[in-house]
Amino acid sequence: MAQTTAGGNAAFHNFHNDYAHIQDPNERRRLALAEIDKAPFGWYHVRAVVVAGIGFFTDAYDIFAINLVTSMLGVVFWQSAKSKPGVIPTNSDTAIKVATSGGTVLGQVGFGILADLVGRKKMYGLELILIIFATLAQSLSSASPGISVVGLIIFWRVLMGIGIGGDYPLSSIITSEFATTKWRGAMMGAVFAMQGIGQLAAALIALIVTTGFKESLLTAKDPASCDGVCQVAVDKMWRVVIGFGAVPGCIALYYRLTIPETPRYTFDVARDVEKAGEDTKAYIQGKAEGRPDEVRRVTVLADSEGRLETPKASFRDFVGHYSQWKFGKVLLGTAGSWFFLDVAFYGLGLNNSIILGAIGYSKGDNMYEVFRRNAIGNLILVCAGAIPGYWFTVFTVDIVGRKPIQFMGFTMLTILFVVIGFAYKQLLKHNGALLALYVLAQFFFNFGPNATTFIVPGECFPTRYRSTSHGISAASGKIGAIIAQVVFGPLRQRGAPPGSTDSPWLNHVMEIFALFMLCGLFTTFLIPETKRKTLEELAGEVPGTANYDPGSRSGGYKNNPDPDSGSGEKMV
Repeated sequence: MAQTTAGGNAAFHNFHNDYAHIQDPNERRRLALAEIDKAPFGWYHVRAVVVAGIGFFTDAYDIFAINLVTSMLGVVFWQSAKSKPGVIPTNSDTAIKVATSGGTVLGQVGFGILADLVGRKKMYGLELILIIFATLAQSLSSASPGISVVGLIIFWRVLMGIGIGGDYPLSSIITSEFATTKWRGAMMGAVFAMQGIGQLAAALIALIVTTGFKESLLTAKDPASCDGVCQVAVDKMWRVVIGFGAVPGCIALYYRLTIPETPRYTFDVARDVEKAGEDTKAYIQGKAEGRPDEVRRVTVLADSEGRLETPKASFRDFVGHYSQWKFGKVLLGTAGSWFFLDVAFYGLGLNNSIILGAIGYSKGDNMYEVFRRNAIGNLILVCAGAIPGYWFTVFTVDIVGRKPIQFMGFTMLTILFVVIGFAYKQLLKHNGALLALYVLAQFFFNFGPNATTFIVPGECFPTRYRSTSHGISAASGKIGAIIAQVVFGPLRQRGAPPGSTDSPWLNHVMEIFALFMLCGLFTTFLIPETKRKTLEELAGEVPGTANYDPGSRSGGYKNNPDPDSGSGEKMV
């Protein structure tokens, strides 16, 4: 008797159990996956997107909020500094921001590998717990004689970054593996689009707390004079802004911890249907874990082992799969595109202070006006370019396709950065033109490669390595982000007087970003078009399709042979 698998809730239906009565595991796999692929779009899909999307809302909120908070940290912890009192030093500011990206790289690779080794279900929710814990810990941090506040915040932001990094592969592949083929891109795009809403929420919360402490902030005209009640108010403000990031995560945590294992992972990697069936009964009864009959469990495992056609994951199989150019080039394309994208995407943020100044939101007559205008200015920038770009992708990605959108995005960004770079000095004389180019760049980042580099890696790799491959691709992007912050941040100030905040080399940095966008255009040639194709077809598991790989059935290949030559020993 075939057994059922664990979990299931209102957001994630357990399709595997609908075909548990069929004895042939390959036929059961085919029918169950076809049910998922052809399912009509409904509220089930909306709920699934919301559960996954809340994680990305939290990620974006936590990353974006620190840009608003560092100026508050300067007022609180550097009030007695000899040079520039009330202003956080540049090195400390950069270290706090880079710490998140460093942790994210570790989380993307680590959680990506673990989700392929132990399962999506076991890992999903753990990254959110880590984010919630580290976020609350940050908001309660304070300096002491033995340790600086910068060290504490960096520590907690590295841990938070690990959790944020884990959310990238997990949310992407879980949404992908539960989605209908027809609207898979829109579902994944909607999950990623929650980043824009998270950025919006961070600016809104900053505006709300600034308004709430208006009377205290009005007592100081600049950071150096913000002491007494003003300093106490700012200390409360930054803790509320950071701490609020844990709230949406707490809302989504239950649903993440109770999802079923994805049917694709259950069939292709786990193959332990007996234990999964007992876990389902235990879940219904409110127990922590099922305890199956071990003899029966071994029998079911042995039967699946000999009859399932998909190969087992191993390091040798991983090397053999990606040693084939037609699969290796895809990983190179997804990782390379994400890397080139994030260098410029995070690098464009270096221009924010100039853009805010251009629209009159960079300074103020008192601390209330400074914080208020900064929050409103960021709201304008997010709403003008980023959010519309995200949702243009959601509505068009399953119609136009991923690859055309990525091509178009990289092409437009190359042109925009060339214009900004080579005409920068002239643009400074026309604030409206510079603002328009900035907004267009934000729009084509998100209606372009920023969205597609997240979507494609969640679709084009085999189930047994999908999470690992997505994690590698995403980590490549975050390495690009670190380079943008550590290398191009100081580079833009080359030639500036000591202690100055001027950016005399910013035009050349924009020109370099144009080159990175051009490189991204070329790496896009390496990725496949995934629109309206099943995940199994994209992984080369469907005979008769252009991407078919004989090694993807009945065990894979040893010694990295060419599968098309008919030579080589199959892995069994």
